Amino acid sequence: MQLIDPNHPAYRRLWVRIAIVAVCFGWAAVEIVGGDPFWAVISAAAGAYAFYMLFWTFKSQPEVAEPVVRPDAEEEDEPAEISAEKPSKDGPAG
Repeated sequence: MQLIDPNHPAYRRLWVRIAIVAVCFGWAAVEIVGGDPFWAVISAAAGAYAFYMLFWTFKSQPEVAEPVVRPDAEEEDEPAEISAEKPSKDGPAG
């Protein structure tokens, strides 16, 4: 059973993964200072599991770029995409 799915898009950003792990270990520190070792161990275990899933086994997924559509493009079967190609030496094509 997997509690954290590292392939979920919410975990794509590094700062989100760092924040989750930091909050778990921070709460464990709060429980230690407060004198409740049981909840400190539970929070630290959650932080260790989150670290393992979000950093150790995490494989970054490449972000999918959506095509840019010109607003003045005539309706066709497929939307016209703006090309980032460099013009040739002979001049612009078209």
